Amino acid sequence: MRICLRALIVSLAFASSPAAAQETAPGRLSLSQALEIARTTNPGFLQTRNDEAIADWDVRQAWGALLPSASANGGLSWQGSGETQLSGGLTLADLGFGNQPSYYGSSYSLGLNYSLNWATILGPKQTNAQRQVTRAGIGVAEATLTSQVTRAYVELLRQADAVRIAELQLENAEFNLRLAQGQLEVGQVTPIDVGQAEVQVGRARVFVLQARNLDTTARMRLLQLLGLQVDQPFEATSSFTLSTPRWDLETLKSIALEDNPELKRRRLSTESSNVAVSSAWSSYLPSMSISTGWSGFTRQASSSDFQVIQAESSVAATIAQCARTNDLYSRLVTPLPVIDCAQFAFTDIQRQAIISGNDQFPFNFTGSPPSLRLTLSIPIFSGLSRQRNLEAARVQRDDLRQQVREQELTVEANLSIGLANLQTAYQSALLQEQNRVLAEQQLNLARQRYQLGAITFVELVDAQTLFLQAEADLTVAIFLYHDFVTTLEALVGASLRP
Repeated sequence: MRICLRALIVSLAFASSPAAAQETAPGRLSLSQALEIARTTNPGFLQTRNDEAIADWDVRQAWGALLPSASANGGLSWQGSGETQLSGGLTLADLGFGNQPSYYGSSYSLGLNYSLNWATILGPKQTNAQRQVTRAGIGVAEATLTSQVTRAYVELLRQADAVRIAELQLENAEFNLRLAQGQLEVGQVTPIDVGQAEVQVGRARVFVLQARNLDTTARMRLLQLLGLQVDQPFEATSSFTLSTPRWDLETLKSIALEDNPELKRRRLSTESSNVAVSSAWSSYLPSMSISTGWSGFTRQASSSDFQVIQAESSVAATIAQCARTNDLYSRLVTPLPVIDCAQFAFTDIQRQAIISGNDQFPFNFTGSPPSLRLTLSIPIFSGLSRQRNLEAARVQRDDLRQQVREQELTVEANLSIGLANLQTAYQSALLQEQNRVLAEQQLNLARQRYQLGAITFVELVDAQTLFLQAEADLTVAIFLYHDFVTTLEALVGASLRP
């Protein structure tokens, strides 16, 4: 959660700043500023960080699965006028229902369903564990980005120092050339010595050109990691000095075993796999579902005349049947009372009721009977797929546990090796610093002796070369020391520099 909050604060801070809006680097760029910019604008890291949003929605979806689902449907229909064919080749006209009008219809249905099983109950716990794994993965990506940016920043300082050494070499070569030219005027050296000095100046200029190109390349690589345009000028303000390594191996191990990003991610993956095993067990347990629904429909003819005619025909048939019945009653030996056939007459009230009853479309629904269903499903046999899935979940959990142990051993070994390399690099840097002091003393002495004519120009160049090599070796040793510090920081999961 601390990673997410910090990433959100940094994102808001840079989103409101002109640097983030224009994607430009500040004129003076420190290492901490570079790291903050990289967390905000590096495309690869931003892609990884976006995974958290999906993980959050997975958790919400898992909680939503514990709630009932609801559905609502509605529809409209139309059937044109004409003859309708029934089974057997008959039509409605054959049955006396010809000249049917067109019909309009509408319908609705509401459904409510609720299903519950053990896997659904474990859903929020499992997705939350997976979200923690995703956040840990973001932490791994952030740690990787931090290490990459730090190495790129150190590389930039290394190349900048290489430019300084190359320019120093050019300065010394030009000094030697002026010295040789002066000695030539008084006859203490030959033109060959002057020619050699000119060659040394030319070579030094080539070295300066190459060093500046490498410096420019390092700048571009750093800007690329920051997610910025690579043609922006800036000044690196952070400095990396040589300091005595005072870190205790056991202390670093205890910190790394708790805070190493990859180790944290693997541990959280193991916790998530435990939930996955429990979820696999759910295939052996019963599941329950409840469903209910409501529905309604309307059906309205385009004209009520057809229905009125049908009703009149039906009434006429009833009256005719009544008349036949009265005739039959009158023919009996003992006649029965006559039925009043007038009571079956079709009235205006019936006509109006038919017309009113046809006025249904689109919202005068006729409700269908509601329904309620409860289902309990008990799995019995599924072709051994449940056991296979359960064993697969167990194997994955065991594999993740071994990966955690493997990462712990890797961290411990790399810390021990890294700290030993760091101490060696520190001692080497101290020796290289002494060598540089001695080489500088030898160069100054060689210049004095050359002015007195005690040594040749070649010997002077050798002294100069020895000094520049000692200067370069010192630079290499110092930055190699900081490379090992960066490696330890990546293992520990925290900054070790002041």
